[in-house]
Amino acid sequence: MVKKELKNNVEREYIIPLRKQYQKTPRYKKTPKAVRTVKEFLVQHMQVRDRDTRKIKLDKKLNEMLWIRGIKNPPHIIKVRAVKEGELVRVYAVDLPANLHFKQLREEKLSSTAKEMSEKKKTLMQKAKEQLQGTASDTKEDKDKDGIEDKKEEKEKKEAIKEVAQKADKAKAKENKKGNADTKPIQKKKEHSKGEGTH
Repeated sequence: MVKKELKNNVEREYIIPLRKQYQKTPRYKKTPKAVRTVKEFLVQHMQVRDRDTRKIKLDKKLNEMLWIRGIKNPPHIIKVRAVKEGELVRVYAVDLPANLHFKQLREEKLSSTAKEMSEKKKTLMQKAKEQLQGTASDTKEDKDKDGIEDKKEEKEKKEAIKEVAQKADKAKAKENKKGNADTKPIQKKKEHSKGEGTH
């Protein structure tokens, strides 16, 4: 028996003999009797008030360990870790069989991957919200405090630059036309409106 006393918590490990108790019962009630035996043992040894077995909470893995071989053939002895938290006593299995151990590892891995995926979704959602808030705050910012929002000012500047570039292109095109007016353009053959061939 190992004892660890923490702040209002008592943690102990027990090896509980089950065979003597469930041998007295019929075959089809052996595992339920083993479960009751674990609870009664812990009520006595963990000093639970009023000997109330409802204050003993078995872990899922411990329950599976008791029921792994069915209702007719529970284990003969079992090693458990009991933690007393105030009035409640929580009981955990110490040595899990190989198949339950691998099942536990698989469940832990699935839960950790699920947590990672949920965190990724949260971060993506947060980034999207920040971008939306950033664009919303950018449209409403007025750093110059001249009454015109900065985004509108930037758009106006871009439009003004485009207009200047278009005017410059038109001026170049006019100069090119004047320069090309001295030379005669090559005439192309005219096509008939009805078709290419003659009548």
